[in-house]
Formats: sequence, C-alpha cells, structure tokens
Amino acid sequence: MRILHRTEYRYDRLVSLNPHRLMLRPRDGHDLWVDDALLTIRPRAELRWSFDTFGNSIAVATFADATDSLLIESELFLRRYVTDFSFKPDGAHICPFPFDYTDEERRDLHPYLGLQFPEDADILDQWLEANFVDRPGGAFHFLHSLSDSIHRSLTYSSRDEMGTQTAAETIFRGLGTCRDFAFLFMEASRRFGFAARFVTGYLNDLNAGRDGAADAEGPVGGGATHAWADVFVPGEGWIEFDPTNRITAGGELVRVATTRTPSQASPVSGSYVGAGAVFLGLTVSVDVSEAERLP
Repeated sequence: MRILHRTEYRYDRLVSLNPHRLMLRPRDGHDLWVDDALLTIRPRAELRWSFDTFGNSIAVATFADATDSLLIESELFLRRYVTDFSFKPDGAHICPFPFDYTDEERRDLHPYLGLQFPEDADILDQWLEANFVDRPGGAFHFLHSLSDSIHRSLTYSSRDEMGTQTAAETIFRGLGTCRDFAFLFMEASRRFGFAARFVTGYLNDLNAGRDGAADAEGPVGGGATHAWADVFVPGEGWIEFDPTNRITAGGELVRVATTRTPSQASPVSGSYVGAGAVFLGLTVSVDVSEAERLP
C-alpha cells in the first residue's frame, strides 16, 4: 500500500523555524515491511536520524532559511501482515485471565504497568464496574471485550485541539477522539494488571471489513493520523486493540511508533521565532491507496 501524509503550517510573515522532531517512519518487522520511505520538506532542511528510548525512528530537521510556510510530506510504500488471534484453538499457549507475568517480563514491562494518572483509579473502577460487564476468562477475549465496552459506551468525536484527555475526562464527557479512546483502554488494561502502550500510525480504511472487526458503516479516523493501543499478553506478545473502531490486530492498523504515553507520540513537533508573527493554521491530510513501489 501507499500512504501519503502531508502536513502544512502557514504564518502571516517570514519566520525562523526552530528544529522540528519528526516521527513518521515505521520500523520493519515480521508484520510490517517498509519497501520505501520518502520525505519531502520545504523549505529545505538538514536531517539527523536517531532512535528514541522506545526504538522508534526519529528525524530532527533543522532549517537555514526564513519562510512563511512549512510543508512536510511523508510517502510510504509498505506491506502489512496480520496474525489472527481470534480463531486459535484452545491449548496451553492460550493465556488465561487472571494471569501473572514472569519476574523477567515484569521487570521489562514495568514502565507500561502503572496508571499514568493514579488519581483516576476510583473513577475508572466505577466506570468499569458499570460498563464492562462481560469479562471472559481468556486474556485475549477479556481485552477484546474491554475494547468493545469502550466503543459501545462512548461516542467518537473529532477534535482539532492538540492533546489527549485523561481517562476521567473521557468518562465524564462521554466522548473522545481515537487518542482519548486508546488512552482510556490503556489505563483500564493497566488497572487489570496488563502492560499497555500507546500506538500512533494510520488507518488503512481500504481494508475495512476484510479482517479485524470494524463496524459495518466503516471505520472512523481515516484522513489523518490514527491512534490505538498495544497490550502485552503472555505467550502471544504485543497485541493491537483499537476501541475506536472495534479492530483487534487488524490489517487496517498501520503502526508508525509506540510510546509509553500519548504525549510522546506526536508525528511532528517544533516551534518558530518571528517578531509579531501570527500562526495562520495547520492542514493535515493522509491518503491511503492500493499502490506498490515500482522497481
């Protein structure tokens, strides 16, 4: 598939751009192969690549020229492969719930286990008691049911403002974006002893209905970056859950980066300097198409 992610900032006069941090290139794995990755930036920028503490590919762009706009265009050609966890036969490899991580797993997973906002624990527990009623015995099906409960009980609503609501804020408001749903799922999973992390990437709505469990009317979150969560299940590894669309480990989810918190997963971040300059706006578009990189 081909993914074109275009971000454009506009200013009312010339400004000097401070270094910008870009999190736009996925890492290859057995489930995601990157055939090619192209990055176009105007004005011209010097790039320095590195890995962050989570192993994500990070590019820092530095600029020499003043400008009244900034265009960042990421073009990816990749292949996505999916593991179907739903139809595995019962057996010793199936993780029960409740469960225990091994001592070694717990040491490795420690940063992903505790609530990011411990003060939300009581509110979260009350909401789970009222809304998360169906609790199957297997860990995978338990988490799948939790994702369904969030999807069913809350209303999706897009929001232009940056940032992610806390679990308590999403519960009180009864609505949220994909980032809010993903974070609520993470905090709820952690409340039951699971290690969970935040995932940012894209929604391949061309695959709607082919795998996973997106709603019949089609998934929401396309046309921009998307967010969901990973949970570590013993014997199965990290499994993706998208409560916004009721997708579990589906080909619709195209991972770019994983982090401990939502705030660490911004695709583009940076600032500018300009006396009296006014930021006029930001335009973001994501286009997914069934195209392959030609040799």
